[in-house]
Amino acid sequence: MTQDVPSDDFHVFDTTLRDGAQREGINLSVADKLTIARHLDEFGVGFIEGGWPGANPRDTEFFRRARAEIDFRHARLVAFGATRKAGVQAAEDPQVRALADSEAPVVTLVAKAHDRHVELALRTTLEENLAMVRDTVAYLRERGRRVFVDCEHFFDGYQANPGYAKAVVRAAHEAGAAVVVLCDTNGGMLPAQVQAIVRTVLGDTGARLGIHAQDDTGCAVANTLAAVDAGATHVQCTANGYGERVGNANLFPVVAALQLKYGRQVVPEEALREMTRISHAVAEVVNLTPSTHQPYVGTSAFAHKAGLHASAIKVDPDLYQHIDPELVGNSMRMLVSDMAGRASVELKGKELGYDLTGDRELVGRIVDRVKEQELRGYTYEAADASFELLLRDEVHAGAPRFFRLESWRAIVEDRPDGTHANEATVRLWAKGERVVATGEGNGPVNALDRALRIGLERIYPELARLELVDYKVRILEGTHGTQSTTRVLISTSDGTSEWSTVGVADNVIAASWQALDDAYTYGLLRAGATPGERPGAPAAAAPEA
Repeated sequence: MTQDVPSDDFHVFDTTLRDGAQREGINLSVADKLTIARHLDEFGVGFIEGGWPGANPRDTEFFRRARAEIDFRHARLVAFGATRKAGVQAAEDPQVRALADSEAPVVTLVAKAHDRHVELALRTTLEENLAMVRDTVAYLRERGRRVFVDCEHFFDGYQANPGYAKAVVRAAHEAGAAVVVLCDTNGGMLPAQVQAIVRTVLGDTGARLGIHAQDDTGCAVANTLAAVDAGATHVQCTANGYGERVGNANLFPVVAALQLKYGRQVVPEEALREMTRISHAVAEVVNLTPSTHQPYVGTSAFAHKAGLHASAIKVDPDLYQHIDPELVGNSMRMLVSDMAGRASVELKGKELGYDLTGDRELVGRIVDRVKEQELRGYTYEAADASFELLLRDEVHAGAPRFFRLESWRAIVEDRPDGTHANEATVRLWAKGERVVATGEGNGPVNALDRALRIGLERIYPELARLELVDYKVRILEGTHGTQSTTRVLISTSDGTSEWSTVGVADNVIAASWQALDDAYTYGLLRAGATPGERPGAPAAAAPEA
């Protein structure tokens, strides 16, 4: 049973499950759709368009299960479909009847609003198209459904034949449609055009208007807000901007702008603080990596790198941030790089739990070491764990050492049948014990990782919880031929959080070892393991490869 229903004065309408699912690479199961619907309801949207029952068996199943399995607190479920076919009574059109049979309280009908589409795609007359709109809206209204009408290709149709485009709006409105949605189906409009057209149509028809914007010009969010400025009170969006071609208006920047910039409460305030989490949760369900640079919810949305920015943020974070990140469930991050100054290091240290204020000599040493390392090819803005180990090394005059390397060796055997064998051996010291271990893997780095685990898990059982979740290699500037500097970034997880480490060397295996060393050192540090080697112990012998 629906509770805490948002005000009807303004609609946030989500079409992730229908329009968003048309994005290349997304293929949602019924279970996926149910999970996303729960997230969207938790976020507080007013309407969730679930799909096209009757035309798609998966969508029909979704509506059946959603009625039984989801107790919507904020949202109303919406079924999507088309107006009746030309020359057929609405009551006799099986797809129209399926919309009523879905038992969704709200139905969105797509209608042609571009005269050429009516004549070429529907192959009917302009007058019959208007009758199709009127009849289908009236049929569903008589069966107790609230009806929204999406005027497909409206803006292109308006530019070609404004009189007919407005006639479609009037037909839907006069038949009882609660909202008539103007769709920029091809995504080619710009904000000034949208604002002018919406304002004119609103004045000429008196209908309640909504906006559905595709992002082909990169203006979907701006076009949506321009329509709101012109009087639209219904916005259609998708989570993370998913959708056909380049996507739709992104739900999260639209809602954040309406609530934080326009002062219009469209979702519960406490839900807005869950926005970043919900964005990432939906991305997880559709199996797409969240965009790090997405406004408001991206991990880089409030990340600061330049030393000048850091100096100002140290005085007042608002000087370089347009909102408090906590309002949308995000957080400020300081990136440490060769652009860093003292303020950047102090703020990053504070973020990691180290108060470096007042120790100018220590901060200066850290800044100099970061710049020296980045000159060699390291990058700490993407490897917070490696930077924290560097910071601890300077603060405590030696980072904790859980193991000390004697040597490692990696062998790749190329066999006549085209297969490869990869084997690695590590020799190291841990808690006073010399360990020699050999591992095999599907590559030399994987073999090295397995050898390290085989050798150390008995001594440090905490390593069993660690898992390498990402591995990236970048070739930096070369000298000549195949000689070059290689940078490796490794992401590791303990099941609850992730961290990244970096290694740089003149070959990929040596760089990988450095990143692995940092990854497991940091993981053991997080797990509270007791270091087994003294800081300042003899340096490792040269590895063999």
